[in-house]
Amino acid sequence: MPPEPRSRLSPAERRAQLVAIGVRFLAEHPLDELTIDELALRAGVSKALIFHYFESRQGVERAIVTTARDSLLQATEPVIELPPRERIHDTLLRIAGFVREHSGTFSSLIRGVASGDAPVRAIVDESRELNAQRLRDAFTELGVPDTPALRVALRAWVSFTEETLLELIVDRRVDDEAVVEFLEQTLDGVVDAAGRARF
Repeated sequence: MPPEPRSRLSPAERRAQLVAIGVRFLAEHPLDELTIDELALRAGVSKALIFHYFESRQGVERAIVTTARDSLLQATEPVIELPPRERIHDTLLRIAGFVREHSGTFSSLIRGVASGDAPVRAIVDESRELNAQRLRDAFTELGVPDTPALRVALRAWVSFTEETLLELIVDRRVDDEAVVEFLEQTLDGVVDAAGRARF
């Protein structure tokens, strides 16, 4: 791939450019295949400049994963004006659409980051916690008690959903509506189980 055209950028702009190149790489390759040499080549800059901005390869990876994660969270922000049930359905549809449109990035985030270092995994775990919180907000609006069991159930369901999206949308190309219908049924099941939990 030819390097990006060189131009005089501010430090903030240069750093953002390097992260953007890394995110584009993530769409086609696992994170662990991105080397400082490769990033420098694609950006048309020296390795020393990359180390100046990020200090280490781990610093590069964390910046890339954070940016990719934030793009997903922003694209799937719940529409708070919708009633809880409609909000969940709408959010799931938009997540499914994001996964279909950015399948490489999503796959790299979920499957590739699992083998990364602990701080990189923690960045993805933060998004899981936020998505579980979004669901908890919707269900408490519906009158479901916010119990430890509910928190465990929703957090586990978010991880289940990631694997389901990878399997059904990325690998099998199943229709979004069919996937969302299945996910909603499983979500109701875990919430019901949480309500009957003895802890």
